[in-house]
Amino acid sequence: MLTKGTHHVSLTISDLDAARQFYGELLGLPEIVRPEMGIRGTWYQAGSVQLHLIEPPGEMDAPKAEGNGSPIANHIAFEVEDYGATKARLEEAGLEVLGLGDVAGQMFVRDPHGNTVEFIQPGGQVGTVDGRRV
Repeated sequence: MLTKGTHHVSLTISDLDAARQFYGELLGLPEIVRPEMGIRGTWYQAGSVQLHLIEPPGEMDAPKAEGNGSPIANHIAFEVEDYGATKARLEEAGLEVLGLGDVAGQMFVRDPHGNTVEFIQPGGQVGTVDGRRV
């Protein structure tokens, strides 16, 4: 295998404060040190993977939020322990949730910037490698 695993996922955002509220406060991801890069952004630790959020200047605006996301859209997926509790928390926060149900263990929302975010409870219909559930 050429790669050892996923190090980070980077998403474009349009409002750094809204990103911190969604990813830091609502989802509870710990913010980590980010080097000065000349553009606004923030980084989070999500288990063994980092989430890099970048706010591009001016004409490179992020996509606007529309609907609740899609399982076929480019997205980041967070593992959750309790599908029902996670879905309830997202709905209480006013997010439109596309839930595929407990059997699939997957649901999708859009963050404040239009990025699709998946939440998955392993043990549903997830992929396997050499017959082993991953």
